[in-house]
Amino acid sequence: MKSFVVKTIANAVALGVATWLLSDIELTGTSTGRKVLTLILVALVFGVVNFLVKPVVKLLSFPLFVLTLGLFTLVVNALMLLLTSWLAGRLDLSFHVDGFWTAVLGGLIISIVSWAVNMAMPDDKD
Repeated sequence: MKSFVVKTIANAVALGVATWLLSDIELTGTSTGRKVLTLILVALVFGVVNFLVKPVVKLLSFPLFVLTLGLFTLVVNALMLLLTSWLAGRLDLSFHVDGFWTAVLGGLIISIVSWAVNMAMPDDKD
């Protein structure tokens, strides 16, 4: 359970950094508390998308992973971010990614920041 919370917080921080760095990833809200709550909810949606959809996409596109020596991961991460943006719109969350190339760069930023935050935060796997 603690691992789930740590990963959700790491994703929320990573999504926040991506919205801060890229103007085409929008997070609107009236107050800081509202924005933080939206980031946490979007991080939950992002986690569910990565848990349910990403393995299927990776399995179906395995030949492309081999052919590109793993660089196709950037495309898959971008697609997961775009799917999260679409689902956030359907759930009335104020989070939007505008365009594929923004999603590619955002996916790269989210991957790096999420990895760094996961390394810095304690995780009880003992």
